[in-house]
Amino acid sequence: MDIAYIPSPSTGVVHLGPLPLRGYAFCIIIGVFVAVWFGNKRWIARGGKAGTVADIAVWAVPFGLVGGRLYHVITDYQLYFSEGENWVDAFKIWEGGLGIWGAIALGAVGAWIGCRRRGIPLPAWADALAPAVAFAQAIGRWGNWFNQELYGRETDVPWALKITEGPNREAGLYHPTFLYESLWCIGVALLVIWADRRFKLGHGRAFALYVASYCVGRGWIEYMRVDEAHHVLGLRLNVWTSIVVFLLAVVYMVVSSRLSPGREEIVEPSAVDLAKPSGDADPESAASDPSSADDSEADGVTDDAAKDTPTDAAGAPDGEDPASADADARPAGKG
Repeated sequence: MDIAYIPSPSTGVVHLGPLPLRGYAFCIIIGVFVAVWFGNKRWIARGGKAGTVADIAVWAVPFGLVGGRLYHVITDYQLYFSEGENWVDAFKIWEGGLGIWGAIALGAVGAWIGCRRRGIPLPAWADALAPAVAFAQAIGRWGNWFNQELYGRETDVPWALKITEGPNREAGLYHPTFLYESLWCIGVALLVIWADRRFKLGHGRAFALYVASYCVGRGWIEYMRVDEAHHVLGLRLNVWTSIVVFLLAVVYMVVSSRLSPGREEIVEPSAVDLAKPSGDADPESAASDPSSADDSEADGVTDDAAKDTPTDAAGAPDGEDPASADADARPAGKG
């Protein structure tokens, strides 16, 4: 008797003439667009400007893709640099293989560059993007379904994933760990949204909550996987990475809440602040500057003193001979 299962696609690529549309890349692209769209809404709600998230994403996304690929190639180097393997395959990102740890780490470097160019604090931008990144991961994980990769142990549960025979895989029914992680990421996004509204998280703590929550799920999901991986003390390398990153995220939340409680009031400088040279004084502050007021009072005293100086009928100051004043006023050479 057949049991229920999740079928795998017969192919991970669809050809539109000479143009191949690969499911893995398609999921990554959709995830990026969703992250930018939702992150932009949250950034505006925090007091930022429309379009800023996209401008910074121009830096963060390429850095993140490179970082994710580097992490995968370094931690699974045997797939590309062992005997009989072709090292050129390390550049074939469309065939799968992005490490989220490298993507977040190097993506943060790109985001820092973009934020610095706009005069924006990176922690505030990261807080706005935290649930958006989780939603993007939930979408991107379906790329593994197209490639029939990163599944778990064999199982007979009704939601088992059917894998067909292929390179480096055996046909059978397996735990759909890609689905588990996709659903977990959606839960993480909803948790961060709720916590951010409830506790007004700021200074990078919403992003740290996303990281810590993701690591909890990634740990047990990673433990279920059966694909080749390096092991340290009996645990897969990514399990150890999840543990370490989780602890770092929790420590950051605790320390940050003590050093910088509350949330940033201003997350993005105005256009006037960006255009104003650092040496120029603000007109409003100049008007309220005591020193400028003193100067004005001094000028007023001088003018009043001049007005109060007594003059006689001829217009000359008291004590001065009108005739001499007229003489001084006559042009030279005139009698």
